[in-house]
Amino acid sequence: MSLRPGRQAATVWVMSRPVTQIQQEIRDLTIAEKKEILCSLLEELDGPPEEGVDEAWAAEVERRFQEVESGAVQCIPAAEVFSRLDKILGK
Repeated sequence: MSLRPGRQAATVWVMSRPVTQIQQEIRDLTIAEKKEILCSLLEELDGPPEEGVDEAWAAEVERRFQEVESGAVQCIPAAEVFSRLDKILGK
């Protein structure tokens, strides 16, 4: 867009929508749409994932699963874990 000589561009102020309105619009989306927005925002904040991270996590999950399945490690119920933490933290 070019301006004629002697003319200045007008400043247009756009009022952003309140955050609460945006939050409500997000709540109305499908799970898939929410996931897409969340992934996009996380990538914007954290940057793209490092190469090989997904594969490394998949391998770690498989290793831990095999440890549980083989009996090499014993699972602890969450209630017991939180009870221990409460004692450690003096709650």
